[in-house]
Amino acid sequence: MKIAVNTGGGDAPGLNAVIRSVVLAANRKGWEVYGIKYGYRGLLDTKQIVRLTPEYVWDITNIGGTILGTAIKGDPFNFPMATIDGTYVETDISDTIISNFKALGFDALIAIGGDGSLRIASKFLKKGLPIIGVPKTIDNDISSTDFTFGFDTAVNTATEAIDKLHTTAKSHDRVMVVEVMGRYVGWIALHSGISGSADVILIPEIPFDIEKVCNKVRQRALIGQDYSIVVVAEGAKPVGGDVTVLEQAPVGGEVRLGGIGRKVADAIGRMTGKETRHIVLGHLQRGGAPTTFDRLLALRFGVAAVNLAEAGKFGYMAALRSTEIVCVPIEEAIGQMKSVSPDSDIVQTARSLGISFGD
Repeated sequence: MKIAVNTGGGDAPGLNAVIRSVVLAANRKGWEVYGIKYGYRGLLDTKQIVRLTPEYVWDITNIGGTILGTAIKGDPFNFPMATIDGTYVETDISDTIISNFKALGFDALIAIGGDGSLRIASKFLKKGLPIIGVPKTIDNDISSTDFTFGFDTAVNTATEAIDKLHTTAKSHDRVMVVEVMGRYVGWIALHSGISGSADVILIPEIPFDIEKVCNKVRQRALIGQDYSIVVVAEGAKPVGGDVTVLEQAPVGGEVRLGGIGRKVADAIGRMTGKETRHIVLGHLQRGGAPTTFDRLLALRFGVAAVNLAEAGKFGYMAALRSTEIVCVPIEEAIGQMKSVSPDSDIVQTARSLGISFGD
């Protein structure tokens, strides 16, 4: 077989491990593997397609990012094309992508990506493109898989930052508000907040009352704890309110969330009189070497994708269920976003530890 692989959406630690795994597993079967650069853009400009050999990928497991590059903008079904007057219009170029794919003689495409990338893959599948999915996102919001690679590394990065903020917060009797990624789900905030001994965790799934957040800060002061750590997911929102938007969606892109950390910090400072600072971890959570968990999961996903290609099971995605790698239909995986259940064991664990969710 002659297979192609691409990476789309936001980068995540572990992408290179999947690429390496696909190449090595396919090579043992005598197959050829080609990398499509920058999502699907490499299938528009075919000079951006590279042959991937074992030598090319041998030492990339521990490297963050992706050697193929990635693209958040550039959905082939709504591709931003420049007009004569310099404006952009969304154009469907999917037929061109499919035509080039076939002309190059590819038998399968392994698409590594998050919810958005898998939705694009699903559309291509309906047009006859033989696609296999590999779930990737630091947000851990893809249903049908217990975990996505990149999540564990992001949580470790956030937890390390929270640990360091404890010492400076305590030294100055400050409230430190830490804004973490996650878009519309609170997995990163929840896991890092509990692990980092936060006092308050605000997540999208549990709308918060800022007065109750401030009450937690005041309660800590009454018992001699004059500092507090508040972890805020970027998609967190107040009761009756909406998410905070940093930038509206550009043509072919998505809305950028952000700014809730500053809002929460300003409100806490104003309402409690406590010196309050905020920090946005941002893309730090996407960078760096993947953890052992993410490396192993990514390598397992890559091998599973090659096995699916060999079995002709197109339209399926590799997934982790308990301790085993299984395959699930891509349509099932994108059917709904995997969010935190307010009644889940992990939320109840946090509450039992005295952590406030502002509700």
